[in-house]
Amino acid sequence: MKRFVLVLACIVGSIAPGWAQPEIFNPARDAIKKGDAAALVKTFAVSVDINLEGNISTYSKAQSEFVLREFFKKHPVTDFAVMHTGSSKGGLQFAVGRYLTGGDVYTVLIRVRQVGEPYLVHEISFVKE
Repeated sequence: MKRFVLVLACIVGSIAPGWAQPEIFNPARDAIKKGDAAALVKTFAVSVDINLEGNISTYSKAQSEFVLREFFKKHPVTDFAVMHTGSSKGGLQFAVGRYLTGGDVYTVLIRVRQVGEPYLVHEISFVKE
């Protein structure tokens, strides 16, 4: 799965260079880098799909904050960086990053959609490498 996501990100990114706007991911990136679930949830749509190590569910913002707070507590961040951003032909923006915690590494996929003026996260995945 993680290889598929990375290959897809590379293909889409090379097909549509310049479409992605990396700055739209800065608030989510900064929140993840700090392990701050409350700040991360501020970037979310009303409901969001969260994949934590293969467990995929749809959560409200309040539920998302609780779930992510527990994840960050269990897997405290030592470093996080966005490695690639891109866009689909339909305008869906995504970022792929690396989340380091202790001896573990997670691939993080963030997908955002424009809702009015802001871009809001509608899907986020943390998949252990």
